[in-house]
Amino acid sequence: MIAVASTAEERPARVSGPDKVERRRVALAESALKTLGELGYARTSLREIANNSEFTHGVVHYYFRDKIDLISYCVRHYKTMCARRYDEVVETAHSPEQLATGFLGKMTQTLVEETPMHRLWYDLRAQSMFEQKLRPDVEAIDKLLEEMIWRILSRYAELTATKPTVDSPTAYALIDGLFEQAVMGYAADPEKTPALLTDRLLQVLPRLVTA
Repeated sequence: MIAVASTAEERPARVSGPDKVERRRVALAESALKTLGELGYARTSLREIANNSEFTHGVVHYYFRDKIDLISYCVRHYKTMCARRYDEVVETAHSPEQLATGFLGKMTQTLVEETPMHRLWYDLRAQSMFEQKLRPDVEAIDKLLEEMIWRILSRYAELTATKPTVDSPTAYALIDGLFEQAVMGYAADPEKTPALLTDRLLQVLPRLVTA
């Protein structure tokens, strides 16, 4: 059961429908993402999130049962936006070069601009091996990202008049593995890591299709 704020000051404004509740949950998630990205899963609590946002602890607790509920929602919200940002690349590319350029451009951009969010995602995914309550959300996010990679590879194959040489889970594992490696390497070498990620993806992408 969701805990209700204990004081009138902390109690959130009355909401009359699911849409308003969802909008408030999104607002809370977007406010919390910065703190989560900086501190990671283990070091973040609902109170810590509230202390670093415009919302009180009571309001945060009203909309989210516990830390796992909030963090899972935040990462799912963020990764859904990440997956959608590649749709335009798939829809507008008219050559394999355009597709590769658009895909790599957005991937290196999100690496540079949103590294803390990606660190949080990989942290959460690792924690799901120990926290059973995290697994359904992690599996759902993984599936969403896998489908995104498969749309890109399928379009690349179409534009090159080829077909994929691997299945969807394998394509995701290969590309996501390179990206995770880049996320880890970016903290140590932010100057070289984006170019290294681009070079590695350019090596891998043509090998994932065949005539």
